[in-house]
Amino acid sequence: MRLKACFGRKVALHSFGWQMHGIRPEGGRLLIRPLLFVALIAWTYQADAETFRVATYNLNNYLDAPAERHHAKSDESKAKIRESILAIKPDVLALEEMGTISALEELRGSLKAEGLDFPNWEYVCGFDTNIHIAVLSKFPFTSVRPQTNDYFLLNSKRFRVRRGFAVVDIQVNTNYSFTLIAAHLKSKVPSPAADESELRLEEAKVLHEKIEEVFAANPNVNLVVLGDLNDYKDSNSIKMVIGRGKHKLVDTRPAERNGDAPATPPRILNAPTVTWTHYFATEDLYSRLDYILLSPGMAREWVPGETYVLASPNWGKGSDHRPVVATFEAEDK
Repeated sequence: MRLKACFGRKVALHSFGWQMHGIRPEGGRLLIRPLLFVALIAWTYQADAETFRVATYNLNNYLDAPAERHHAKSDESKAKIRESILAIKPDVLALEEMGTISALEELRGSLKAEGLDFPNWEYVCGFDTNIHIAVLSKFPFTSVRPQTNDYFLLNSKRFRVRRGFAVVDIQVNTNYSFTLIAAHLKSKVPSPAADESELRLEEAKVLHEKIEEVFAANPNVNLVVLGDLNDYKDSNSIKMVIGRGKHKLVDTRPAERNGDAPATPPRILNAPTVTWTHYFATEDLYSRLDYILLSPGMAREWVPGETYVLASPNWGKGSDHRPVVATFEAEDK
């Protein structure tokens, strides 16, 4: 077991998906035309295949009390966030800009009361004093490895990765497991300490090292890297995270379900679909900043047609980000 304290906040104890926060165990011939037969077989296979959904959602300061320049999250905003999460029904959910553990407990409890239970969770308390990363899961964790003490040098100055990274191994069933890395890189808000894009690139380099460590342990690993990466797909920081060569990650590029024909690989990155995930009010700018990236092994189980950005009325009452979700078959291909 591992004892994890969060700068004096409530202590959480994890072991293989259990948290001691309170302990939780919890007579005629049938003629079928050939095309109909093929469709029936395909439908039967799809219905029988076990699938699961992985999502990421930046909650825009989910605080239960005011902190520095941030306000506490309103009841209306919390309700909209729950509505969005319930709409996508994820089995595993990465959260960015989560406040204290008590705020996370309130969200988990509220979701459970509305029918969506996440008995397994990980909370990563990084250097940032107000907002953190969390992972909620219906499936048990076989390992949790929070990354909170990473540094880098920029212009001869030492900086810490502010939000850290959540690294968890998740057991979907007896035959299928995957590793998840959740991240929240430096925002585009200017920093007095250094150029924000340079800070983000250095954090991306650290994240890339974490990804390579996972591949070094298992080159065929099922890996999902997701979260608010705070940059555009052609930026240096996103290219750094995606990597190159045999370990290059696959960008799922979720899009709205708005009636457009679904894009499929390899054209998925060039399809004219609506993929923005964040609204920046100051510049009236809609951008794709939230990503779900896959290892080549995990991409073989990916179901593109069930991967999307949630488009819902009044989405902005919950957050300035929209949740994205990807679906997978729970069987190594």
